[in-house]
Amino acid sequence: MATTHDVLPASSPPLAKTADAPIVSRRRPGRLLASAAALLLPAMVLNSVVRNRAFQWDVVGQYFTTTSIVNGLLLTLWLTTAVMVLGFALGTLLAVLRLSDNPVLRTLSWGYVWIFRSTPILVQLLFWFNIGALYPTLSLGIPFGPEFLTVRTVNLLGPTLTAVIGLTLHEAAYAAEVVRGGIISVDQGQLEAAQSLGLGRARVLRRIVIPQAMRSIVPTAGNMLIGTLKGTSIVSVLAVQDLLYSAQVIYNQTYQVIPLLLVATVWYIAVTSVLSVGQYYLERHYARGSTSGELPPTPLQRARAFFAALDAKAGARS
Repeated sequence: MATTHDVLPASSPPLAKTADAPIVSRRRPGRLLASAAALLLPAMVLNSVVRNRAFQWDVVGQYFTTTSIVNGLLLTLWLTTAVMVLGFALGTLLAVLRLSDNPVLRTLSWGYVWIFRSTPILVQLLFWFNIGALYPTLSLGIPFGPEFLTVRTVNLLGPTLTAVIGLTLHEAAYAAEVVRGGIISVDQGQLEAAQSLGLGRARVLRRIVIPQAMRSIVPTAGNMLIGTLKGTSIVSVLAVQDLLYSAQVIYNQTYQVIPLLLVATVWYIAVTSVLSVGQYYLERHYARGSTSGELPPTPLQRARAFFAALDAKAGARS
């Protein structure tokens, strides 16, 4: 029977200590090739866009900050803000009604969401723009009784107000589902614990429900905000002088279609980028106290860590 001394020779060298062995990262040539190919395609597209004279970048710079374009941008921002504030105010009310124990209120809220999510936004805007054909006058008074005030619909609903009403009613249907989803995502056990402590509904809603529901609401609401910003361009069919309509007015006179469309595109990209940054930090704010532990690093912190790692590698090589 072989013994241990028979298997291992007595003169075998001792094993190297693990702490003294250098750590070498695994080489991945496939990943490097894929990264190079992924960077090459955007570089080729960017080079084509910049060097193509048909884009007329000089014309883009000429009209980028003109008065009509800036005024259209301000109207677009105003429409976006008004629609989001009013839409979420109405949507929150609809979400509360949808979660109510009253079957009538719950059914009415569901019916509103069903109707406005089932019809295209362009159809809704055109319907509200032609509401004067159905109701030439609007009256204020006692139901089935005397009327105290009567106003012609044509004089009351202009293009801008029609756009605000149509977009708000449309966004409220989606906001209602966003808010309802955020509320029902809160753990019901916490609500029962708060009720057992004798906390009122308003305090429970303010201190427990809303802070936790916002973690689910903010990402979707941010997408809705960006979608609303771009969706306001549809009001150009009502001759509302937003950003896109202002660009259309100019290129209908100068026949420089592509440069003016690029002006509107660059402004939309710039504003959307700013809103995306704000959404990121808002999500990070409401992520505090979650079970994930530390907050995710900001882009600035990631950049600092990246350059610090590069400096560390350079120092180690030297």
